Amino acid sequence: MKNAVFNWSGGKDSALALWQAVSSGEYRIVSLLTTVNRDTERSSMHGIPINLLERQAESIGIPLTILELPSGEMAGYESAMSQAVERFMSQGVDHFIFGDIFLHDVRSYREKQLSPYGVTVVEPLWGKSSAEVMEDYLESGLKTTVITTESDALGREWIGRTIDRRFVDELPSGVDPCGENGEYHTFCYDGPIFSRPVSFSLGETVKKCFPVKLDDGTEKRYCYWFADISE
Repeated sequence: MKNAVFNWSGGKDSALALWQAVSSGEYRIVSLLTTVNRDTERSSMHGIPINLLERQAESIGIPLTILELPSGEMAGYESAMSQAVERFMSQGVDHFIFGDIFLHDVRSYREKQLSPYGVTVVEPLWGKSSAEVMEDYLESGLKTTVITTESDALGREWIGRTIDRRFVDELPSGVDPCGENGEYHTFCYDGPIFSRPVSFSLGETVKKCFPVKLDDGTEKRYCYWFADISE
């Protein structure tokens, strides 16, 4: 079996990719790897607190490695990831697994960062359409709830919804079924990779906006609804 690290977000695509990687019998996954904002102690876009990420890992039965990163510093991310790669390579790891579907720029970035170390990028969901991935998810038995939405795509009322066929059928036109363009993010709490469900609660929903500099030098403001998810 190939020694691998799985890059864990805590959401549905990540859980599905992990389930497929484990089911393939090709990989011995030595650790889940998650990046967390040092200031909030929550995962970057999903906003999952460290204690819930740890509870997911405990139920899955794979150790969790957390990289705490400063807010908005790509250099900090790259430095921390490089150190993590070197540490895992010393343990015989030469594969990093991700849950991307079709964002070529994201995959190219991962390969650019990891190929100098001789690390192979593995993408179990790659090459399928979002509709196909969603069908695989619905058939997997995994259970997730929506905890973040991009406000221009989905309103506050979508927070807390379960990902099921009704959810997919009711998505507005133009929204990717898997939320691959950032329309929504989820928390996975049960299913075949878990030994027991991960309990959680959703508190107040708040709206936060962030300025993002685009490739042409202009700036665009993105706003999101975040559920205050906790144990």
